[in-house]
Amino acid sequence: MGKSADGKAYVITGTWDPTTPVFQMLNEDTPKDKQVFMTVAVDLVVTEVVEPVRFLMEAPVRVYPSNERFWYFSRKTFSETFYLKLKQGGARGSQGDAMLEVVSLQRHSERTNGGRGRLQSPTEEEEPEEDSDSEISSGTGDVSKDCPEKILESWGSILNRWHSNLCVRPKGLSALVRPGVPEALRAEVWQLLSGCHSDQDLLERYRILITKDSAQEGVITRDIHRTFPAHDYFKDSNGDGQDSLYKICKAYSVYDEEIGYCQGQSFLAAVLLLHMPEEQAFCVLVKIMYEYGLRALYKNNFEELHCKFYQLERLLQEQLPELWSHFQEMNLEAHMYASQWFLTLFTAKFPLCMVFHITDLLLCEGLNIIFNVALALLKTSKEDLLQADFEGALKFFRVQLPKRYRAAENARRLMEQACNIKVPTKKLKKFEKEYQSLRESQLQQEDPIDRYQRENRRLQEASMRLEQENDDLAHELVTSKIALRNDLDQAEDKADALNKELLNTKQRLVETEEEKRRQEEETAQLKEVFRRELEKAESEIKKTTAIIAEYKQICSQLSTRLEKQQAATKEELDIVKSKVMSCERCREVFSKDGALQMPAALGESRRSEQDEEKDSLKAQLRELELELAQTKLQLVEAKCKIQELEHQRGVLMTEVQAAKNSWFSKTLGSLKTSSSNQTPPSPKEG
Repeated sequence: MGKSADGKAYVITGTWDPTTPVFQMLNEDTPKDKQVFMTVAVDLVVTEVVEPVRFLMEAPVRVYPSNERFWYFSRKTFSETFYLKLKQGGARGSQGDAMLEVVSLQRHSERTNGGRGRLQSPTEEEEPEEDSDSEISSGTGDVSKDCPEKILESWGSILNRWHSNLCVRPKGLSALVRPGVPEALRAEVWQLLSGCHSDQDLLERYRILITKDSAQEGVITRDIHRTFPAHDYFKDSNGDGQDSLYKICKAYSVYDEEIGYCQGQSFLAAVLLLHMPEEQAFCVLVKIMYEYGLRALYKNNFEELHCKFYQLERLLQEQLPELWSHFQEMNLEAHMYASQWFLTLFTAKFPLCMVFHITDLLLCEGLNIIFNVALALLKTSKEDLLQADFEGALKFFRVQLPKRYRAAENARRLMEQACNIKVPTKKLKKFEKEYQSLRESQLQQEDPIDRYQRENRRLQEASMRLEQENDDLAHELVTSKIALRNDLDQAEDKADALNKELLNTKQRLVETEEEKRRQEEETAQLKEVFRRELEKAESEIKKTTAIIAEYKQICSQLSTRLEKQQAATKEELDIVKSKVMSCERCREVFSKDGALQMPAALGESRRSEQDEEKDSLKAQLRELELELAQTKLQLVEAKCKIQELEHQRGVLMTEVQAAKNSWFSKTLGSLKTSSSNQTPPSPKEG
């Protein structure tokens, strides 16, 4: 704390540590749609007052970026007057003086407003009043999408006739545009009005322009963060809205080399982006800049813009002479309040419902509609402006005027009044001639040395600009050559690698074909072996089948023969019995001695013969059974061998197929890929 330079005041300096977390808010840029308040508490020890008195000062503050340029001395110094009410206290000082106690501490604003004039705390979320110092954020305001069915039918009829003949605007179009184009139709109508609905060349050129570098990328990046921060589509730093807006502004800066990117273009581009894709928005922006004459306002040191200011002041003089006289007394010139109106087409400050309506009229009527809207704004604000001083008028244009039209109905009435104002083209031409004559007379009255010096400075600036452009082009040329050489080297390296790969692939193809031929030969040999083995097995099967059939036939014959012999023996025995029984003596012998008993020798011989015959038959049967078992065993062995050969054949066929897949198919695929990737042509030297 110390005295000021004049000795009339005390200066209290406060510092804080920016790394402290509580001061993090003061280390970040303040968005336009937010308010930050700083409260300063000063405890002063006043003589004869019992305790220190705390004075609180609460003021809105804004934290700017470190590279931001702003004129701090144009801001008013924040000051506050306090009234301290004291009363006699019971305590006494060290020297016996009576001490005072604080009854109340009141600000001047609270005293004049009866205690109600307190500063709003930052935690209070109240709607800002129209007379507050906070400016309206760009991109605010709701746009109604409702439209009467009758108006939509009229637009449908107009558009059908328009699409049948795009070269001529249909009759009755202007009368439909004046109340405002329906929000759902604005994208189509704006493109038709600007004449870019079929400009395919410009669309294709935009896709090329966004790939090029711009010298103004830094300025564009800084501006897009300030464009429509209150709108959801543009408020995110890395969102789709800011990305598309950046590409449009960058593409235009490359497209228009003479003008490049100028501040304010981002607002107009943002308005177009809210209704159509970025390609179409770029085309409409180019049409507005070139064919509607907005680009001319930026040329020749804003000479055309100053002409527009002169025309506006002359119109104001004729239609609102009282307001014009008031502006003359305050030395308030048109460029002080109307610059953004002309350069941004009212898009920077006013609500979107009004901005879209102005764009409707601009695309339909032309750039002169700005005069209609400007005069309507001045007429509706005449009484307020007549009562304001210089600073109050500037604040009114900057803060209060845009807030009046946040309501869609107020904006509609304003645009209706603007359409009813007559601004004759002949009169504008007359004012333009007056401005040209005035400029010529000023140049003639000007000292030739000053004129030559100014012209010399202009030429020097142009020369420096051309030299800078030349340096940029030379740098771009060298960079392009280096890039082309690098691309050429990379292409050659790639071609060499592809050639080596092609040779290796061809070699692998030859090896694969040789392997394929060898495997085909092996397959053929295996097939032949399989065929011979199969034929041999089939012949053995046939032979075995014949043996089995013959064995069965022999068995059948033996069975038949045995049955016949048994039957014959039985018949013979029956005959012998009948003959014996026919003899009386033999019958008597049988009846006395019992059954007939054959002689032992005869019986034994007969049995021996039968046993021998049975043994021979059994031996023959065993031989046949042994031969049958051997035949069956050979048949089983043959079947097992056939199954083993079939299994080997399946394994070999699987290996052949796998070899085909792993070598032949992959090699053919590699050859197809190599043949499709042709060696790129060598770029020519620039």
